Amino acid sequence: MSNSIKDIVNNPGLLFLTLGHRGIFNWLSDEQYLKIAFRIRMGKKLNLANPRTFNEKLQWLKLYDRRPEYIKMVDKYEAKKYAASIIGKEYIIPTLGLWDRFDDIDFESLPEQFVLKCTHDSGGLVICKDKSKFNIGAAKRKINNCLRHSYYWGMREWPYKNVKPRIIAEQYMVDESGYELKDYKIFCFNGVPRAMFIATDRNANGEETKFDFYDMNFRHLPFINGHPNATKKIRCPASFEKMKELAAKLSRGIPQIRVDFYDVNGQIYFGELTLSHWSGMTPFKPQEWDYKFGEWIELPRLS
Repeated sequence: MSNSIKDIVNNPGLLFLTLGHRGIFNWLSDEQYLKIAFRIRMGKKLNLANPRTFNEKLQWLKLYDRRPEYIKMVDKYEAKKYAASIIGKEYIIPTLGLWDRFDDIDFESLPEQFVLKCTHDSGGLVICKDKSKFNIGAAKRKINNCLRHSYYWGMREWPYKNVKPRIIAEQYMVDESGYELKDYKIFCFNGVPRAMFIATDRNANGEETKFDFYDMNFRHLPFINGHPNATKKIRCPASFEKMKELAAKLSRGIPQIRVDFYDVNGQIYFGELTLSHWSGMTPFKPQEWDYKFGEWIELPRLS
């Protein structure tokens, strides 16, 4: 959710969010910060007393639903062990290495193709498709920049505050397209899958990522959230029913969570668990879908 200079000129309030990502406003309480950020991003006051929309309820959950297990669920390394304990190791992408520092990575031991990820954030990703052409210097700058910053400060997603910054290497994979790895992201509410979006054209040269939303009968839903729809037809994966079954298991007892999967030639792989889609700071167009998704969240009682 980075902001360009052009974005900031058009909306000066975004400067607050840019500085917030750097922890400049760490003296503000989570509630104070989220109220300001919500006003800037969503253009309206945040209603915490009686939240109704999906985005409002995500802010409420950030502040009041703070279970210790959420920390390992958002840690990209620990989440793999957590998911394996529930659905089985056969759905987990192989880990090739785990390091505290970039300089500790033994690139000689890695295969010709691999993926590097930071465990504590979103976006700390480097893909190597050909090790002979891999720019280690550029990868080091990106990874080290991510390691220096806490993802928590940006939108006060509480679990990230206590995730240890590390680097993992994973097996590189593509799906049946031969050039991309589509992401199947299922929204679950207390163990019930309700909707999904498919992310395509990710990391495509010069193309914006596409998000297409579907119900659980794989009917395309008529709204946009964050990215435009794809122009090409997307087929329902043969593994869709199994994905829903696995998502239900991983989301049981949690008010709201997004469970992400990949499908590689019919083999399902777990991606990650996301407690705050877009951090609850991206409008639905049309807005009625923000309310529809919000209806599916039953907020827990405060003790």
